[in-house]
Amino acid sequence: MSEIYDIGYRHYDGPRLGRGHTTLALTVHSLRGVFGLGRPARGKIVPFALAAIMVLPAVVSIAMMALLRQRGMSYSGFAVFMQAVLAIFLAAQAPTVVAPDLRFRVLPLYLSRPVTITEYVGAKVVAMTLALYALLAVPMTVMFLGELLVDLPGAPRTKEYAGAMVTGLLLALLLAAFGLAIASLTPRRGLGVASVIAVYLLASASVPILYGTLLSAGNDDAARWAWLINPFWLVDAVQVWLFGTSPNSEGGYPGGPVSFVIVVLLIAAAAAALALRYRKAASR
Repeated sequence: MSEIYDIGYRHYDGPRLGRGHTTLALTVHSLRGVFGLGRPARGKIVPFALAAIMVLPAVVSIAMMALLRQRGMSYSGFAVFMQAVLAIFLAAQAPTVVAPDLRFRVLPLYLSRPVTITEYVGAKVVAMTLALYALLAVPMTVMFLGELLVDLPGAPRTKEYAGAMVTGLLLALLLAAFGLAIASLTPRRGLGVASVIAVYLLASASVPILYGTLLSAGNDDAARWAWLINPFWLVDAVQVWLFGTSPNSEGGYPGGPVSFVIVVLLIAAAAAALALRYRKAASR
């Protein structure tokens, strides 16, 4: 003889916000994690210290404009000049976005709700992109506002600022997709940090070697392609093509939209690799 017990379960009759709200909540949660919000104080030291370092050149530029009546750092060259800080931020924080879910194997729990792998990966990439873009956009905007307030002779560099803001978003997306794809290869945060840094150092170190070798061989056209190995100079080449800014590399870049095509292909490849990694992890 069977018996039925009332253990207090009740049907949920509140609002159902749908998959879009779930994806947005995951994006906000991941973005908070990048900056250590909701974590102990030691989790906030690295991201906020690096963010403060990113703002320092803007403060120095404003001081130069106010005291020396000279224009400070160019907007188009800001990302290239600060690439080491951005790379360290990406290496330090990208594993915090992907490693915990992989290490503690909670992906099946996430995917038990109406969230697809594509939406999950998209939320992670968007969160990391917004964090990197904030590190670029805030100091450039501070510098631009300072230029307007100081009122130097001549027109403000509005076009250069706008171009740097657009290509800065493209750079942030490229770095986020690639950084997360590399960091997702291991559930260990330390290994993820080392992997991202190693890839950046390899790309940075190979550029001057290849460029110098090809240039000494008299192959100037091929030497320009060497700059595109580094993502910062790759996006700078897109900026030169779209907005006609001065290149921040020696000798310039290959002409035409080839750099933009390479960026799009790299972002697509990194996002696909990240999705495949999560699909494999979720199936275990």
